[in-house]
Amino acid sequence: MGKANDKLDLKLPDVEKAFTELHSAVFSDGKLTVKQKELIAVGISVAIRCSPCIRNHVSKAIEAGASKEEILEAASVALLMRGGPAIPYIRELIELLGE
Repeated sequence: MGKANDKLDLKLPDVEKAFTELHSAVFSDGKLTVKQKELIAVGISVAIRCSPCIRNHVSKAIEAGASKEEILEAASVALLMRGGPAIPYIRELIELLGE
């Protein structure tokens, strides 16, 4: 892992160990494949605007066999989810403005 994770391991070893174990449990094949899980993580990473997460999960998705097209499609879902949920609130704002 990176330097930041090395510091986490030194300062909070139990937390780092627990997180690593959780990560390993989540990113293993189950009902969803690792590839599918990484594509979900790509979409979430874009939606929460986490650049390090995007770099990590795009790389892991490619390693798991995802194509560039699949990764872009996952990102497009994130675009919809990040943008789409604002629509009802914009409508509410318009109503409050008396428009």
